[in-house]
Amino acid sequence: MSTQQWWNHAVGYEAYIRSFADGNGDGVGDFVGMLDKLDHLAWLGIDILWITPFYVSPMRDWGYDVADYAAIDPTYGTLDDFDAVIDKAHRLNIRVLIDIVPNHTSDQHRWFQAALAEPESKYRDYYVWADAPEDGSLPNNWVGYFGGKTWTLDEASGQYYLHLFLPEQPDLNWRNPDVLDEFDDILRFWLDRGVDGFRIDVAQALVKDEQLRSNPQIGPSDDSMFRWEQWDAFDHQHDILQPESVDIFKRWNRIASEYGALLLGETYDLKMLDKLDRLVSGGDAIHVGFWFGAMHMDWDAGQIRSTFDFPLSQISAGLGWAQNSHDEHRSVTRFGGGDVGRRRALSLAVLLLGLPGLPFLYQGEELGLPSGELPPEAKLDPIGGDDPNAGRDGTRTPMPWAPGPGMGFTSPGVEPWLPFGGRTDADTAEVQRNEPTSTAHAYRELLAVRRSLTSIAGEDLTWIDSGDHVVAFRRGDIAFVANVSEVASAMPFDGDVLYRSDAGTGQTLLADEAAIVRVRT
Repeated sequence: MSTQQWWNHAVGYEAYIRSFADGNGDGVGDFVGMLDKLDHLAWLGIDILWITPFYVSPMRDWGYDVADYAAIDPTYGTLDDFDAVIDKAHRLNIRVLIDIVPNHTSDQHRWFQAALAEPESKYRDYYVWADAPEDGSLPNNWVGYFGGKTWTLDEASGQYYLHLFLPEQPDLNWRNPDVLDEFDDILRFWLDRGVDGFRIDVAQALVKDEQLRSNPQIGPSDDSMFRWEQWDAFDHQHDILQPESVDIFKRWNRIASEYGALLLGETYDLKMLDKLDRLVSGGDAIHVGFWFGAMHMDWDAGQIRSTFDFPLSQISAGLGWAQNSHDEHRSVTRFGGGDVGRRRALSLAVLLLGLPGLPFLYQGEELGLPSGELPPEAKLDPIGGDDPNAGRDGTRTPMPWAPGPGMGFTSPGVEPWLPFGGRTDADTAEVQRNEPTSTAHAYRELLAVRRSLTSIAGEDLTWIDSGDHVVAFRRGDIAFVANVSEVASAMPFDGDVLYRSDAGTGQTLLADEAAIVRVRT
């Protein structure tokens, strides 16, 4: 095993920068605020910090529409502020990943502006264009990740450009060698500043079918349907997971290897695992690919087992795990809300931290936060129509750091960019860190126990026969077990309990309780 793989047995943490900590009092998170809060991550026991996009952007998709890949948006500070965060994180033994957004740029990026203004320039081929069909239809039937059609007409030239997301996010043409060269320079720019790797946005979608063929339609689809329903109405043979993507990531891997850096892919596909396997299992492309099944399941033993077993049985290496992110409702809310949701989310964290691979927490997960509750007039997410619950704002509300006006996120009297969404003093990091029985302390203890279990790093997972309402597996002599029922249940083995998420005793698990156990052989 390569000595550069420092991420083995690590635990990561996603910081959504706009909502993490505001250091200059304008209501938006920034690097000055992040610098002040890194000690919290060290206290928690985090090894890797992933920071969402901070590049110059018109913010149509809150930074995932990049206008300059080598500059900090003034909203978030300066390169000096960024450097200070990297330096302090490293002093705290925290590695830093930054988000790279290679599938598309902003329509305000100089490349796309040149492509529009000068169709004969080299920048035209930086993007994916198609002639308008004579019958007035679109170039193909592809639908976007945000729902709706993926082609917008450039009336000046009569051609359409492709966008798998918003029209303001035109897709790059990764079949153009110049695009590869540009990103070589971008990666090196940030690696030379000390970053420890990249979380690669939409890693599964970079290369498109060369002929831009339509996807087979396998179900009904119209613009009134929820975005994932529209997406699932097609067999995505031609718009994502093209085999040539592997060559891009092999090229990136060679660059990353020079710096000992990690490539973490947002590999958001829950079906075509054979194609995902090619991206992550060779060890010479993406090192770790996220598996997001835990964000799309119910609190049910059978679903939990299948959500884990499906990727583990088909992807031979390099899985990342998360039950929360900036794109989905928080698991506390999905699992019932209140104390029930918090107990279940913590128990799922016990299981996720026991799986082979790299687990990530999302900011506020360690506080047991549910999704924020926002009025319709507060909606800022460009997706989801008029329904605030259909968008992503509720999971992106500002981090509650301390009681009082501004909740420690921003200055008293300053309106944050999103409302706090109903947070209370008990939700804040300050209150929870001062309360030994809090959710924050439960996560801190969980991470400490998991860190101590270095012996499991090379062990495969073996399922334990545990009935209909208990999920249990072993890695070596360490078992991870959760009672996914409303009544107490006995553990399916004898052992010494190293960690438990609730107040059960002996070999008994309370309802929704999880434990880590050294099994007696």
